[in-house]
Amino acid sequence: MEVTRLFDLLPYSKKNFKPKDDVLAGKEDGKWVKYSIDQYIETANNISYGFLKLGVKPGDKIATITNNRPEWNFLDMGITQIGAIHVPIYPTISEADYQYILNHGEVKFVFVAGKELLQKIGHILPEVPTLKGLYTFKHIDDVKHLNELIELGKENPAPDKVEEIKASIKPDDFTTLIYTSGTMGVPKGVMLTHANLLSNVEGVYRIFPLDETSKSLSYLPLCHVYERMNIYTYQYLGVSIYYAENMGTIGDNIREISPHILTTVPRLLEKVYDKILAKGRKLKGIKRNIFFWAVHLAENYELKGKSPWYKLQLAVADSLVFKKWREALGNQMRVIVSGGAPLQSRLARIFTAAGIPILEGYGLTETSPVISVNTLEPGGQKFGSVGPPLNNVQVKIDEDGEITVKGPNVMVGYYKEPELTKEVISDEGWFHTGDIGMIDEDGHLRITGRKKEIFKTSLGKYISPQLLENRFKESPFIDTIIVVGEHQKFAAALIVPDFVYLRSWCNVKGIKYTTDEDMVTHKEINDRIKKEVDHYNTFFGNTEKIMKYEIMKKEWSVENGELTASLKLRRKHICEKYKENIDQLFAQNKGTGPQKAESKLQKAEVG
Repeated sequence: MEVTRLFDLLPYSKKNFKPKDDVLAGKEDGKWVKYSIDQYIETANNISYGFLKLGVKPGDKIATITNNRPEWNFLDMGITQIGAIHVPIYPTISEADYQYILNHGEVKFVFVAGKELLQKIGHILPEVPTLKGLYTFKHIDDVKHLNELIELGKENPAPDKVEEIKASIKPDDFTTLIYTSGTMGVPKGVMLTHANLLSNVEGVYRIFPLDETSKSLSYLPLCHVYERMNIYTYQYLGVSIYYAENMGTIGDNIREISPHILTTVPRLLEKVYDKILAKGRKLKGIKRNIFFWAVHLAENYELKGKSPWYKLQLAVADSLVFKKWREALGNQMRVIVSGGAPLQSRLARIFTAAGIPILEGYGLTETSPVISVNTLEPGGQKFGSVGPPLNNVQVKIDEDGEITVKGPNVMVGYYKEPELTKEVISDEGWFHTGDIGMIDEDGHLRITGRKKEIFKTSLGKYISPQLLENRFKESPFIDTIIVVGEHQKFAAALIVPDFVYLRSWCNVKGIKYTTDEDMVTHKEINDRIKKEVDHYNTFFGNTEKIMKYEIMKKEWSVENGELTASLKLRRKHICEKYKENIDQLFAQNKGTGPQKAESKLQKAEVG
């Protein structure tokens, strides 16, 4: 059968794949709870019946605020197959954003994970005039539970009505409203259709080396379109979906189920690699030397043109070092797909050399989301690129270098924002991504910066902060960095150390670690960070180098406002929050670094 609407995935799966008990799985009270396709379909139908009894009509908005769990899928299908609109919301956004989204989206029903989230939004709900009901996934006194909706559906079955509604739903019908976290301003509501999302499934499913015997581990938020589209792709391929308990249990969950694929963001890969390096530093003697020899070998890995001598060394490194890395990832991992932010090409090299291919992709919520992605096909993978465009997506680079996209994956528009929609989608249907890039001689797309983030120094030189930040984050000592300097004479930065790695490094060096705040003032640590900055500055021209920086005392987070829910820098907020710190970097103090920096730049300009 043909899959043209999201809910078509359910009968498609039942018809095409052998029965199994783990189509979906989540962990409750320390045990994996699994669901077959029949249980999935039955629960989704009962949710639909329950909604109909409550008076839900096509076009009504229903929000979910939760961590990943099978119930999310039950609700997703139960909502979409009666023509209602699913509004998935991050569990980590601010109260102001919750209030804006629930009101702007005119939400009728809200489903939250449990008490913690309920406490966060409970006082907001009376200020949402369209709201008719609240449900939770965990049992809380005096609050309705999802099971009550399911029981309501069981008591009021309406299969004929659901089938009638399903028959009336067209592929181009608006089915989900996803609010982008936004690095600036209020969230924007992206309207996506069944066809938008399924066109992306059609474009990417061939790159996954998976079948119905495969398992996936999902930890990225399902409210993010990237992971959501991946989940639909897994269902299309018959892959079992296991949801990680939380970020802290990913390693344990991987060892428990031995997944064949993991979709992730670079930040997690950076953390995993930092932990690997930290373990390597604890080794002694020849074991330590072999470990870092293998790492250095992997850093120089190339996809083509490897000499026989390099291949021999790699085989030795694999048997002594990389084999253990794969075992830590369950020993079945066929591919890791990275998206959501730029990936350090060094990480892609190292993991691929270790027999764990990493495929980087690129996209936006507005494009459902994938525009391009590396593949395992011959010539389909290239370090430093985000791969070739999907076969059903057109990519064009405008005269100013902006990446524009056209295809069935491009959104309907921004909800209640027709003028804003016109600003980003041309009359010919080209969506303007706001990213700067190029298509290389092999047809691979490369991202070189963000159009609105590129700034000019007072010396007239353009700087792409994203390029510098991505390079500097290759340092295991640097967790996060923001490059600033618009209209200034040089580039500067705020640097957040990787405090976990720093603690490990101090332990190896015999340095007593007290608190994060104290340690950033420690001379040896300052000297080491300076060494890292000096090293990574060598990759850039004199007018681009980081001439002055401040080491921050605390890790940046979503909760503290520095990062978006998808872990990107909130540049405007950071620049406002740390205005005094940034101003100090450019202060004209006698004998300070900036004066020396200006002198260097002036010499560079003359030279």
